[in-house]
Amino acid sequence: MKRENFAMLCDFYELTMANGYFKSGYSNRIVYFDLFFRSVPDGGGFAIAAGLSQAIEYIKDLHFDDEDIEFLKSKNTFDDEFLQYLRTFRFTGDIWAVPEGTPVFPNEPIMTIRAPAIEAQLIETYLLIAINHQSLIATKANRIVRAAEGRTVLELGSRRAQGADGAVLGARAAYIGGCNGTACVLTDQLYGVPSAGTMAHSWVQSFDSEYEAFRTFCELYPDNVVLLVDTYNTLKSGIPNAIRAFKEVLLPKGISKCAVRLDSGDIAYLSKMARKMLDEAGLTECKIVASNSLDEYLITDLLRQGAKIDIFGVGERLITSKSNPVFGGVYKLVAIQHEDGSIEPKIKISENVIKITNPHFKKIYRFYDKATGKALADELCLYDEEICKEDTHTIFDPHATWKRKTLTNFTVKPLHKEIFKNGELVYNEPYLDDIRRYCLEQVELLWDEVKRFENPHTYYVDLSQKLWDIKQQLLDKKRNNK
Repeated sequence: MKRENFAMLCDFYELTMANGYFKSGYSNRIVYFDLFFRSVPDGGGFAIAAGLSQAIEYIKDLHFDDEDIEFLKSKNTFDDEFLQYLRTFRFTGDIWAVPEGTPVFPNEPIMTIRAPAIEAQLIETYLLIAINHQSLIATKANRIVRAAEGRTVLELGSRRAQGADGAVLGARAAYIGGCNGTACVLTDQLYGVPSAGTMAHSWVQSFDSEYEAFRTFCELYPDNVVLLVDTYNTLKSGIPNAIRAFKEVLLPKGISKCAVRLDSGDIAYLSKMARKMLDEAGLTECKIVASNSLDEYLITDLLRQGAKIDIFGVGERLITSKSNPVFGGVYKLVAIQHEDGSIEPKIKISENVIKITNPHFKKIYRFYDKATGKALADELCLYDEEICKEDTHTIFDPHATWKRKTLTNFTVKPLHKEIFKNGELVYNEPYLDDIRRYCLEQVELLWDEVKRFENPHTYYVDLSQKLWDIKQQLLDKKRNNK
């Protein structure tokens, strides 16, 4: 079977458009595309950018081999000269992106691509796959981690993921979002995300008694014991048998580190009763792990009920982002560069206001309060604009221009990093642990009002005056041409 070549992971119309550009003499026309999203999943206040690493690997390996060319030829759609062009195809353009782990907001370009038209068009599908999927899972994971209020959160969803990549890269994204580890061994092997596990009900059922199953496991893995206590009856047998196994096997060895896992029933009630029984047995260091279709809302409810849970194992509702399984990132043309070097802005308009794009080659600045360090607002500017380092700066909400915010005593920094220049990787990719740490640090710089799960405060994302004027001019022009 042919090895997968992700250059072929594109929508068919991208190839027909590329063929059309080639035949129309537009092969070398420089164009600009933005990759952005329109709304935050789950009605949240922000999302987490992720997937850049996979996008980089894709761009580095972008090529068409002989088998690909022969397959495309068999479609009887593409010009022979275009197919010959694809034999030496590679990416030669420029890419800017926000680093993985950065909190991002609707309509901000997570990535900006400047490249010849064919190159920029053909990479659309894979870039959207990489950014949409991992940003979705990283965002969901961060919500769940914040709901856990400092408690350990483990990603346990591989068996419910949509395919192998969904499991492996989903676990990577969940780690970026703040999860402490995963059950997915391959993600550990490939990316260094700590993998861990307990036991299944089948282990307990395989022995003549629940106690024998627990005792055997303690003897085999004394330094990493988590016993699943709900196979039969959590409070009547599960917890008592776990206590007996801990006391008879672990404590004589001087080991007090252990845990029990609750995977069914009334988790809040069972956790409180289990905590009481463990403490009365002198096992005050024994942790309680809870799983079973958890998400940020259920975790919040459990903690409000006083549940005694130390570790949350979250599966299907995280790895599939079940409550909102589509990130909704899009890839839109925003400018064309002419032979004289001038850049012509392009805009997409729609009766649906949310689908009207922000035109032109842009960059993003983020403002921070000097006193608190908190993020205040973002501003989209033209590529050649510099933010004035004055004591005040006025930001307005582009969806309600009467809402203005005057910023004082601020610092400002650009969010985009240059990733590729003339087709060459110029970005030093951080280690995954550093990405995760950066993500958690940046989320802490957001105001609590923005981080609310319900009705979060709308974070200001402004257009500079120059960009605003250009957008209005384009809208007026299109309106008058109707």
